Amino acid sequence: MRTLIAGLWFLAAAPSVAQEFTTLKGHGGPVMGLASLPGGEVASASFDNSVGLWQGREPHWLEGHDAAVIALAPLGEVGLVSGGDDFDVIAWDRDTGKGRRLEGHKGKIAGLAVSPDGAWIASASWDGAIGLWSVAGGAARFLDGHDGPVTDVAFGADGTRLYSTSADGTLRVWDWREADPVARILLDQGFGINKLVIGPRETWIAYGAVDGATRVINPATGDVIADFTLDRRPILALEHHAATGQIAAGDGQGYIMVIDTETWTIARDFKAVARGPVWALAFSGDGQMLYAGGLSNVVYGWPVTMLDTFDPAGETEHSFLRPPEEMKNGERQFMRKCSICHALTPPPSRKAGPSLHGLFGRQAGSVPGYPYSPVLADSDIVWTDETIDLLFDLGPDHYIPGSKMPMQRITAAQDREDLVTYLRRATK
Repeated sequence: MRTLIAGLWFLAAAPSVAQEFTTLKGHGGPVMGLASLPGGEVASASFDNSVGLWQGREPHWLEGHDAAVIALAPLGEVGLVSGGDDFDVIAWDRDTGKGRRLEGHKGKIAGLAVSPDGAWIASASWDGAIGLWSVAGGAARFLDGHDGPVTDVAFGADGTRLYSTSADGTLRVWDWREADPVARILLDQGFGINKLVIGPRETWIAYGAVDGATRVINPATGDVIADFTLDRRPILALEHHAATGQIAAGDGQGYIMVIDTETWTIARDFKAVARGPVWALAFSGDGQMLYAGGLSNVVYGWPVTMLDTFDPAGETEHSFLRPPEEMKNGERQFMRKCSICHALTPPPSRKAGPSLHGLFGRQAGSVPGYPYSPVLADSDIVWTDETIDLLFDLGPDHYIPGSKMPMQRITAAQDREDLVTYLRRATK
């Protein structure tokens, strides 16, 4: 028997098998990043601005980012580093829940790495720079050279080299400890590269790109060792487990491919989600479990040995509670434009935005406990039919410049009217 859980099908041939599957539930938005931590803990980064720490199925929350969290990296035995759309890096003490904010980037953080000795943090940012932060403290250094957003970073085996990838299509290597390092272009593959991992003893580098390329190259020459490119794009997640010799790659079409690094063969390749991308992957500490995150607000984990029995089957499944064609237009507009960030139920809510319960007649920026941007907290806007219509007619960036609300416009007047009608009923 197969069981459908939030768009994923799990094989439940026997109770002992079904119990091995794990679902980590609690986030209020899509899962953008994952990391396996010492002691068996799993960390998750979400569109809801939060980091979840999972020991079993009960989360402990790290709150500090002002926008979606998308990058994670373990830091020693009790630390964790996170980066987000708020341009900030935060170094956390997992025991105390306290974080130190590392500021200086001017674009969102796409990737993070910690040096082998645990003394340095490297950050990849859409501002085109690589940040270098001493864990002990002090001013940051920034490396410039890429011609586009930097998408990922990784330290070499002894920490003296730093590798970076970019939307400019290059993979570069830096002797970053030099006073004024200039990167060597190891590879220019034409299409943007999203992710990279470094093999044991720095004997190989694997990367995943926008055009679907999944390749393994020689770190000295850039020559191709193995090519696992399939007709799927883009590659959005890449994870390596050295002890078991596995690489997992997740793509925009919902597939996960597992590569055996001993034989350089595809060990497993399967459709992991019925709809949407795989944004995040992480192996458990022993490499026996694989965790995945995407559009759902749930982290899924299953035994690696069971992956070839995995069958999502439901290509007709949808991300709404019922098919969009069964919804009236106003509800469809809400689901497509608002539901990722906003709940309709009374607060508190784990979603990225405040609850819309009791919206009409409420002053903007007034839901207790929600960390509004100053422009909304000090606003004199009252939410009415007219102000909600204006919000989506002009877009938040024009109607409330400086707010945290993402750019969303509804250009058709009838669609805006239908949304307002639906919200009047749904937010009572």
